[in-house]
Amino acid sequence: MRLNKGKNLCLKDKRSIFIESTVVIGDNVTIYENNRIEGNTVIKDGAVIMPGCYIKDTVIGENSVINHSQSESATVGKDCYVGPFARLRPKAVVCDKAKIGNFVEIKNATIGEGSKVNHLAYVGDADLGKDCNIGCGAIFVNYNGRTKSRTVVGDECFIGSNCNVIAPVNIASRSYICAGTTITNDVNTDDFVIGRVRQEVKENRAHLYLKEKKESK
Repeated sequence: MRLNKGKNLCLKDKRSIFIESTVVIGDNVTIYENNRIEGNTVIKDGAVIMPGCYIKDTVIGENSVINHSQSESATVGKDCYVGPFARLRPKAVVCDKAKIGNFVEIKNATIGEGSKVNHLAYVGDADLGKDCNIGCGAIFVNYNGRTKSRTVVGDECFIGSNCNVIAPVNIASRSYICAGTTITNDVNTDDFVIGRVRQEVKENRAHLYLKEKKESK
């Protein structure tokens, strides 16, 4: 293969790396073993592609790291970290210094500069501002069975673990969504939103639902 490459390209294991001739690679790029890179992909200066990635038609910015993840028709800014086990689907845009963590899926969405979606989350058809934190298990619910709708999140928002954000909805900058909350209405700046069912305790009933413990002989 004849590569469109810059200076000091480091291929850790050429036998296990496939790079299509259409790929453009900048200076001081490192690509580890077991990677497949295709299409109109651009990997800019100083980027690192860790093992086990599939990358197609994606722009990867300066000094960003992609770790054991998939990306197709996406854009990753500079100084980003993606993975492990993340998936960037078409029209995913990850802005500078953002982080996409393990088992996160991004589809037709923009993750603002410095924002973090660290683990086990789905962000689809959404625009997130700068310096947001999206908690574990948060879901941007974009599809009602017939149509898809979009969510807009401002800057410096906190969306807690296991939240459902049901589009279409707007969440203004510097608002706080508590863990376990379902958002169906717009949220204003500085709002603190909590939407949980109050915990009830029924004493001495757990044994009715648990399997009986067999006595060991």
